[in-house]
Amino acid sequence: MGGRLTRVFRTFNVENRARREISKEKPTPAPRHPSARLDQQADHPGIREDIYRKDDRLLALLKEVYVESREPAGRVKDGGGEHLPRKQEEKRLTKLGHLGDLDVKKVPKGKVSIVEALTLLNNHKLHPHIWTAEKIAAEYSLEVKEVNSLLEFFIPFTVKEFPKETRKAI
Repeated sequence: MGGRLTRVFRTFNVENRARREISKEKPTPAPRHPSARLDQQADHPGIREDIYRKDDRLLALLKEVYVESREPAGRVKDGGGEHLPRKQEEKRLTKLGHLGDLDVKKVPKGKVSIVEALTLLNNHKLHPHIWTAEKIAAEYSLEVKEVNSLLEFFIPFTVKEFPKETRKAI
């Protein structure tokens, strides 16, 4: 029903509206900037002469330049099997893991895995007097400043179950 009604309004007086739109005067385009014109060379014949004229001073300087290339004395090694030395990161074994092969086994010092982060946040929430920032930093090889920021800005969710009597009241 709604489709028929909208179609009536859409097709109402279509021909007159189309004629009115077509008969409107077209707007004149904005004038182009002189630098955007392609026929600049026709306006300034001196530009064409400058392009094709030889500069003797530059040509003399160019003739003085001499490039000599030599092949290196020894053959270049392809470095088969050689690797660039890189900094060895100190890693520590993770504290938790119940997923077997899916668990992260080693974590660089100064970082924690997601499972460890959630665990330490939850431990601090449940027992803040035992799990202080200093103890967490020592346990997980972190800096105290970073642990303080972590405990301040990240709070784990709590799940609350309502008794059946209160569910009906809600």
